[in-house]
Amino acid sequence: MEKARYYEDTMAAAYMEGKSPKFDIGAGPLPGEMHLAAGQEPCAAAVCVHLRSDDTVTATHRPHHAAIAKGVDLKKMTAEIFGKAAGLGGGRGGHMHLLAPAVNFVCSGIIGEGAGPAVGAALAAKLKGSDAIAVSYLGEGAANQGGVHESLNLAALWKLPVIFIIEDNGWGISVPKSASTAVADNSVRAGSYGIPGSHVADNDTLMLFDVAEQAVNRARRGDGPTLIEVETYRYYGHFQGDPELYRPKGEVAELKAKDPIARLRRQIIGQGVTEEEANEAVSKARREVDEAFAFARAAAYPAPSDALTQVFA
Repeated sequence: MEKARYYEDTMAAAYMEGKSPKFDIGAGPLPGEMHLAAGQEPCAAAVCVHLRSDDTVTATHRPHHAAIAKGVDLKKMTAEIFGKAAGLGGGRGGHMHLLAPAVNFVCSGIIGEGAGPAVGAALAAKLKGSDAIAVSYLGEGAANQGGVHESLNLAALWKLPVIFIIEDNGWGISVPKSASTAVADNSVRAGSYGIPGSHVADNDTLMLFDVAEQAVNRARRGDGPTLIEVETYRYYGHFQGDPELYRPKGEVAELKAKDPIARLRRQIIGQGVTEEEANEAVSKARREVDEAFAFARAAAYPAPSDALTQVFA
């Protein structure tokens, strides 16, 4: 969680290089959109800690925390985001289209797009006789997409080993959940498909850890899918440069007052973890992030001729 938070904060600063005093989305070393998930770390860490490299994760357009928790190579991922040849996709995909076959991780900029591929990965595992599972991350706004419900239906019908994680950060771009979704808690929708549904309130890392463990064990046993909605927060805007005029004043400060990382640190200190161990874990995480950014900045851009490779017509 510390690694993901520091990564997002570092990325936020790097993204704004060359974009001030007047914001220009095409300027600087990171042109284009950038979506950060600082505050949503429990959704990734408390779930992916139960997964193996052969388990599949499909993530959203806000993917870095999930990628880090799943074990995606940090240097290659950062190089990809900087558009460098050493990146996961040779700099072609950028931050919303990360692909890491080594750990079965993928994400997409299309809302709710990952649900279908996760169901496909779960079906493939079942047909192969493997106990590998799949996890699909989606936002509370994406939970209203037709493709998501088709995926839930097939997963339940075929009893597939897939877990759907809804990251409810309260905002679908600038639309509050109350204005977009007929139910206050998406986990109740699990009943429509005859599968278990759980709601994790207040970004509670340890509660999600337990709920996710049960869902993973259920999937590996062959007992079918689970739907989990996590009440989480995002500290940054929908995208970097978002003026966030839709957010109530003081909302982010109130959320940070109950930060999940600080809360977890308080919970584990004295329960087998010392202050020194916690500090060393933070230092180690930050060193890895700093090394990844240094690697990405120093890496070469693709040659112009690479534009003609890996093209299919």
